[in-house]
Amino acid sequence: MATIGAVAGKEATDTVSIRDLRVATVIGVYDWERETEQALVFAVDMAADVARASSHDSLADALDYSSAAQTIKTVVIEGKFRLIETAAERVAQRLIDDYDLAWVRVEVVKPIPSEGYTAAITIERSSR
Repeated sequence: MATIGAVAGKEATDTVSIRDLRVATVIGVYDWERETEQALVFAVDMAADVARASSHDSLADALDYSSAAQTIKTVVIEGKFRLIETAAERVAQRLIDDYDLAWVRVEVVKPIPSEGYTAAITIERSSR
């Protein structure tokens, strides 16, 4: 896969985003959390070169957000992490590795309706 994130020798300022990606998974540190699925909501921004894709109007030259969304789901569902911090880190690294990204921002939101609040973590990572 070609490197995504640089345009004519310059860092790309374009961003491909995924919003409101809901993933039902086992997440949490308490015993009761390990026995049921809970929803996590992801917002992800990825550095991308959209100029090439738009000039050819071809998915082959684009960062395939549908594929990236499936990657996020797979990492989180298979991971069954205890912490949302771990989920964020694993998703960021997998996206960087699989899509050759220079930079990614991952937000993970965990609604906790029984307690009346929502927990969230946001991380930014780069391949350098």
